[in-house]
Amino acid sequence: MSTVEILPLIWFGIIGFGVIMYVLLDGFVLGIGILSGVAYGEAERDIMMNSVAPIWDGNETWLVLGGVALLAAFPPAYTVLLPALYLPLTGMLIALIFRGVAFEFRFKARRKFGWNTAFFLGSVLATFFQGVTLGAIVQGIEADGAQYVGGAFDWFSPFTMLTGAALVAGYALLGATWVVMRTTGMLQQRAYGWSRMLLTAVIVFMALVSIYVPFLDGNYAERWFGFPHAFLLVPFPIAAIVVSYCLYWSVIRRHEYWPFLLSLAMFVIGYGGLAASFWPHIIPPHLTIWNAASPPETQMFLIVGLAFLLPFILFYTAWSYWIFRGKVTRDMGYH
Repeated sequence: MSTVEILPLIWFGIIGFGVIMYVLLDGFVLGIGILSGVAYGEAERDIMMNSVAPIWDGNETWLVLGGVALLAAFPPAYTVLLPALYLPLTGMLIALIFRGVAFEFRFKARRKFGWNTAFFLGSVLATFFQGVTLGAIVQGIEADGAQYVGGAFDWFSPFTMLTGAALVAGYALLGATWVVMRTTGMLQQRAYGWSRMLLTAVIVFMALVSIYVPFLDGNYAERWFGFPHAFLLVPFPIAAIVVSYCLYWSVIRRHEYWPFLLSLAMFVIGYGGLAASFWPHIIPPHLTIWNAASPPETQMFLIVGLAFLLPFILFYTAWSYWIFRGKVTRDMGYH
C-alpha cells in the first residue's frame, strides 16, 4: 500500500482510539452522575463523587483529541458532521458544562439539591446526546461531496433515540461497576444490585441495536449476513455473549475488579461491531476514509506532533489512576 492509502488508516485508528478512550474513561464518570439520582442521601453521593474527583477533569482531553484529529485529518467529514449534528452536539456540550460546574460547586454548597439535580441531569443528557450522535452517524448522513444536504432534524429517528437510551444504560453500568470496585459496605452492595439490573438492560439494548442496524441500509445487511463478510463479523456477537455471561457471574459471585473490566470489554466489543458495520466509511454512506482524507503532507506533519503528545497523555492518565487507586471513603477530602 502507498503512503496515500496508509496514512488515512493510521488516522482512522488514532481517532477511533481517542473516541474509545473517552468513552471508557468518561463513561463511568457520567455513569456516576446518572446513578447519583438513585443514591441514598448525601453520604453516598459524596463517596461516589470522591471516587472520581481526582481523575475526571482529564477525560475531555480524549474528546478534544478526537475532534481536532477529525478536523485535521478528514476535513470533509468534519464539515459534513458538524452541520448535520449541530443540535445534539450543542446539547451534549451544554450538558457537560452543567455537569462540570455542578461537580465542583456541589462540594462547596450548603444547599446541595440544585447542584445534585444539575449533576444528574447534565450526566443523563450528555450521555443521551452522545448516543444520539453515534446513532445518527451509523444510520447515515446525506452529503454531496463535502457539503451536508440534509435538514436540521435528520438526526432524529427511532434508531437514534434507541442508541441514546442504550448509552445511558451502558454508562450507568460502567458507573455501577466502578462503585463496586472503589467502595465498601452498603454502597458497594447496592452497586452490585445496580450492576445486575443494568447488565440486563444493556444486553436488551445491544440485541435491539444489533437487530436494527442491518435494516438501516442494504450494505449493513449484506455485510452481516452475506458471504464471506459474515464470517469476519461473527466474532463480535459471540464475544459479546461470552463477556456478558462472565460479567453476570462476576457480579453474582461478588468479585470487585472483574465487573468493571468486563464492562469496559463490552463497550470495546460493541463499538468494534458498529465500526465494522460501516467500514471503510468514516461517515456513511458516502465518505470513506480515503476520499475524506486531507493531503498526505498534512497528515504526516500532524503525526510527528502526535508522536510526542500521545505518550505524554497516556503517561499522566495512567499515573493519576495509579496514584489515586484503592478504596474511597467520604472523608477523603479531594475537595
